[in-house]
Order: sequence, then structure tokens, then C-alpha cells
Amino acid sequence: MGAKLDEFDAYRAKMNERILDLDNRVIKRIFSVDSLAYTADGRLPRQTRELLGLVASLVLRCDDCVRYHVAESVRAGLGREEIVEAMSIGLVVGGTIVIPHLRRAVEFLDEVLESAVD
Repeated sequence: MGAKLDEFDAYRAKMNERILDLDNRVIKRIFSVDSLAYTADGRLPRQTRELLGLVASLVLRCDDCVRYHVAESVRAGLGREEIVEAMSIGLVVGGTIVIPHLRRAVEFLDEVLESAVD
């Protein structure tokens, strides 16, 4: 889906493997809970859960998490309009301090969507 996304995915996979190799029970359980929250079947559709994750990530100002949820939102079939609407909620909740993170999120979303078309 594009160089930035491929680079992000590769780094994330490499470091997640490295972290899990530390064999710490608490870390493994947190990783497991995170996976369950976004990938396991539940009452909320995956698309909704990804958008909730995106909003929370913007409010918490975690660019890494924002990129992850932008990519997963696109992979879940969401389009620009839905993702940007969720970002607008994150901006309202988080306030103007979220704007720099919103800039990077939109830049990443543009690349992911552009490369999905190629």
C-alpha cells in the first residue's frame, strides 16, 4: 500500500516480535488484550472499533497509534470521509493540541489511499 505504510508495518512487526521475545507475562497479556479489542469478533464492527481507536489515539497524541489505526481503517474498508470524520471528533475532544498530530495523520492517510489506488 505504499512505502511509508510498508516501512511502518515492517518496523512494527519486527519490534513487536522483539518485545514478545522478552517473554514477560504482563507485556504478553497486554498485547493479547490489544489484539482481542481490535481483531476478535464482537458487537461492534471492526470498522467502528478502528475509528474508536483512531479517535483515542489522536486525543492521546500517539502518532504511532494514529498511523496504525489509519492503516487498519483503510484495510477495514473505510474511506477518506469516514476516517476524516472520526479525526474531527478526536480534534474536538482533544482540542487544538491535536492539530500537529492531525496534520501527520492526514499526510499518512493521503499516502495510504493514494498507494491503494496504484
